[in-house]
Amino acid sequence: MLSGKKILLGITGGIAAYKSAFLARLLVKEGADVQVVLTPGALDFITPLTLSALTGRPVYVHSHDTTTGQWYNHVELGLWADAMVIAPATTNTLAKMAHGHCDNFLLACYLSARCPVFFAPAMDLDMYAHPAVQHSIQTLQTFGCHLIDSESGPLASGLSGKGRMAEPETILAHLQDYFRKRTSLSGKTVLINGGPTYEHIDPVRFIGNHSSGDTAVYLAREAHSRGARVTLVLGPTRYTSHTFPFEVVHVTSALQMHTECLARAASADVIICAAAVADYRPAEYQINKIKKNQDSLSIQLVKNPDILADLCQSKKAHQHIIGFALETENLTQNALTKLHQKKADAIIANSPGPHTGFATPTNQVTILYSDGTIHQSSLVLKNKLASWIWDHISEHFQISQ
Repeated sequence: MLSGKKILLGITGGIAAYKSAFLARLLVKEGADVQVVLTPGALDFITPLTLSALTGRPVYVHSHDTTTGQWYNHVELGLWADAMVIAPATTNTLAKMAHGHCDNFLLACYLSARCPVFFAPAMDLDMYAHPAVQHSIQTLQTFGCHLIDSESGPLASGLSGKGRMAEPETILAHLQDYFRKRTSLSGKTVLINGGPTYEHIDPVRFIGNHSSGDTAVYLAREAHSRGARVTLVLGPTRYTSHTFPFEVVHVTSALQMHTECLARAASADVIICAAAVADYRPAEYQINKIKKNQDSLSIQLVKNPDILADLCQSKKAHQHIIGFALETENLTQNALTKLHQKKADAIIANSPGPHTGFATPTNQVTILYSDGTIHQSSLVLKNKLASWIWDHISEHFQISQ
């Protein structure tokens, strides 16, 4: 699975760095081409000579050769790699990665990498449990980085608990699983919509909702990482097109999203409607700002087109169409009603709450299929949820076969 893959292995200054030599060896045995980058602090724990002998490549510590002045191109390395693995990832490095600091060559490579980034934290148990460290870890996951979580056991401090770097074999298995999944949607075309829609009342006011678009973005990224051709039709969010390696169509209103989705639907193998589309829009747009010169104001609303229902109505035989349902009561029953009314293949149902729904880093969902099958997730970060959703719908619909 890793034969011919280019792996950029970053090693930081922690006692677990000795394990990274074994990891480098395992990666080479699997046929990977491994390039090691050390932080200056890592030199206290492991030598470049050891790692160069194991990988057959020079090891980089600084951005240039201090003797000859030769410059090493971090951008080139970031483009070269199929995956970057930072193991061990110390507290200091995690914080710098999360906040975009760049005071060593490894961090420059990380900030330039266009490949998936995996990180394996290693530290003492109290450091690992500290809210600041957990915040760094969660922030990196929201960036799309892949956490290879720490394990429990004896620590260098003499204590025992969670904080040990994952074993080299575990890290290897994560990479193998990633590249195995990366081909699962090869040759498939995926259309996803996401985010809110804004229905303008006048030049400064609109009807909208609190959707961040995160779930749709993670679903699109995950589909792309599995080899699919992806188009994301995205309502107003903080995301800009240059952050994505696939096509993004930015829209504002429900009518615009309807037009763009239907125009692209025919070529899609899988369509996921994750957007929080406004059900109604103002019947009349006011060209000038409405003045507050009355005690009350009535705005007539008209129904927006139903994107999911219209997509299902024109569905092709080879297509799988999945919708989302956000319900505040009777979650399962309301989701089943939507599933049957829209004639979708599946509905992904969730409820708003302190840790679920709009504008939260986590979510918990239930997938209800038209054949009666039901799968429920645990409460997880939304990027992990995207992977879980793709695992389940790919298996259920045999999309990769």
